[in-house]
Amino acid sequence: MQDAEVDPVMVAALQVLWQAGSEGGASPWSLAKIAKRAQLPMSVLRRVLTQLQAAGLADVSIDEEGRGHASLTPAGAELAAQVFPNPD
Repeated sequence: MQDAEVDPVMVAALQVLWQAGSEGGASPWSLAKIAKRAQLPMSVLRRVLTQLQAAGLADVSIDEEGRGHASLTPAGAELAAQVFPNPD
């Protein structure tokens, strides 16, 4: 059985969320900041964050005007720590 391929966009978003959490900020990063750091269009980022949220790996909140924030859940942080041992 072959290893399932992981979407590189998913990896990029997960890595940026891991960096955000490890920088120790008191609040989650904005979607705009995450998109810029991950070098992803906002529409792609929102799709990926929806998938991460459905998997229980990310907390995402978006207001009526489309602005939002995202962070890793404890399960997401645990996974990211295994995949990205050094958050730099």
